[in-house]
Amino acid sequence: MRIPILQKAFAKAPSARAAGQKRALRIGIPRVLNQWSTHRFWTTLFVELGIGRRDIVYSSETSEAQQLKFGKGRGAVDCCYPVKCMIGHYGELLDGLKRPIDILFSPIILTVPSFLCGNVRENMACPRVIAGPESTRAGFQREKDTFAEKGVTYVSPSVSLAEPALAARQLFNAFKGILDGLTPAEMQRAVDRAYGALHEFDSEMRDQSLEVLTSCASGNRPCILALGRPYHMDSGIGHAIENELQAFGYPILWGQYLPLHPEVLDWLYKDLIRAGRIRNPFDISDIWKTSHSANTNELLWAARYGSLMPWITCCIRFSSYECGMDQPTYSPVQAIAESLGTLFFVFQDLDETKPAGSVRIRVETIAYYLERKSPKIMQGKLAAFQDAPPGILLQNVPDTGTASQDPLPEPVQTGSLEIADTTNRQHPGAGS
Repeated sequence: MRIPILQKAFAKAPSARAAGQKRALRIGIPRVLNQWSTHRFWTTLFVELGIGRRDIVYSSETSEAQQLKFGKGRGAVDCCYPVKCMIGHYGELLDGLKRPIDILFSPIILTVPSFLCGNVRENMACPRVIAGPESTRAGFQREKDTFAEKGVTYVSPSVSLAEPALAARQLFNAFKGILDGLTPAEMQRAVDRAYGALHEFDSEMRDQSLEVLTSCASGNRPCILALGRPYHMDSGIGHAIENELQAFGYPILWGQYLPLHPEVLDWLYKDLIRAGRIRNPFDISDIWKTSHSANTNELLWAARYGSLMPWITCCIRFSSYECGMDQPTYSPVQAIAESLGTLFFVFQDLDETKPAGSVRIRVETIAYYLERKSPKIMQGKLAAFQDAPPGILLQNVPDTGTASQDPLPEPVQTGSLEIADTTNRQHPGAGS
């Protein structure tokens, strides 16, 4: 089965079609940070506002060459590596395109759309990510206004994407003096269709993830869950480590796009709900009480999903250098992921340095343990459930076969779901 590469989604045209006024403008958007999970919204928004699809340009993926050529001498005062990389993306859009842009659009995303809305306290973006556009802009206006020199209008509105009605007003106020003839009604229509396109994209990705899980279940094969932030899909930030693992024959699922089909969620979480541990499949209050950050919330939720899903036998955690938002999550995520015996590995403090030899050795080590331990992990997880897998997953699933040489820890009874005690905690979900 072909496994799609998520980065290619940037190149796909949205399903939306501009029906209103055509506007002859060229817009550049830095391919950074939360653009990796919201890009379909922005592309569709501008198409609906009359911008030609070919006139919506994203910068390339992060690379050392990009930073050296376009970011030199414009350092951002921030220890967050993904935020520092924004300098190169801005520079590429201003100096590296054959056809110049008219607008450099870099939204300050305050809140992020999330499937956990209504089950968590808040859906805020990371504070450093919120400040990223402003600190990067300063690097291009420190000695002279590079935007004005290039004839580029810099647009960077604060946008609360988790609140659609507010987002429409914020975007109208940002563009009402820039896009001729723009009305609140036109912006509202564009925003509505942009949310629809984003939802459609997310659904497509989750359907593809379901295909991967169904294929693994049918062939009794393991897969890997990548736990990170959206920007770790950028090969210059996450170093494409997941692709190297996939080359060993293990499909990769990203935590942001796990299947949310009701049959799957009911099977995974039914026993935890009956035991009173959680209210519904999207409840993380038992494992993460300070649920203010959208990406952190989804990361914790995905870790529990991976700990329960039998064919996810390994979780790989990605974290960038000096990520303050990740610091308090290291132990909880590991405890959750390992609670039923799932393998857990970490690539921590990722920055511009990619030690190819070290990464290769670690990838080979992970592949070795996956081959050796996956059969027993799958068998142990399946045995922990009282019910058989749902039909949407179970397509001629063979018997799990003989156990591997190393048995899993003996399960302990928690509610009606047996959970292996690998960390001396009651899990999945023992406090935050």
